[in-house]
Amino acid sequence: MVHLSKALQRLLALVLAIHAVLLVPAAPAQASLLHLEGPIPSDLGVQANGLAPCQFPVHCALERWPVGDATGAMEGLLPAVLALDGVELVETKERYLHATVTSRLFGFVDDLELFADQTHGLIQARSQSRLGDSDLGVNARRLERLHQALLANAAP
Repeated sequence: MVHLSKALQRLLALVLAIHAVLLVPAAPAQASLLHLEGPIPSDLGVQANGLAPCQFPVHCALERWPVGDATGAMEGLLPAVLALDGVELVETKERYLHATVTSRLFGFVDDLELFADQTHGLIQARSQSRLGDSDLGVNARRLERLHQALLANAAP
């Protein structure tokens, strides 16, 4: 039997802990060092035939994309949503989708909403951080990625 000094045991435990956090793959939502979730926003969902406006644009992005068939475009966006790192679907209906997106490093949770506005021929997209004063453009970039997927699906 090998006997290790206390200092060597602590060093070995630290190396194993670092290995577990950095090298062992985990499910996207579980891979963060922390989980800074924050409260669920009260303004989620379709209200007055649309998504809520961004109250704090420094950590929220809202876009409206014209489409011919809003419901079809929404279905076409689902694979792009599912391809986002750390995404988890919360609610899906025919014309509405709510997902959370958890950042890999710190576990910040953002809410992503899509609404197929058939009446106006639009996809409304909203992405908002639950915590923090600024998202450093993360939500706007997420919506731009989805918009590019929408445009790619519409191309002949």
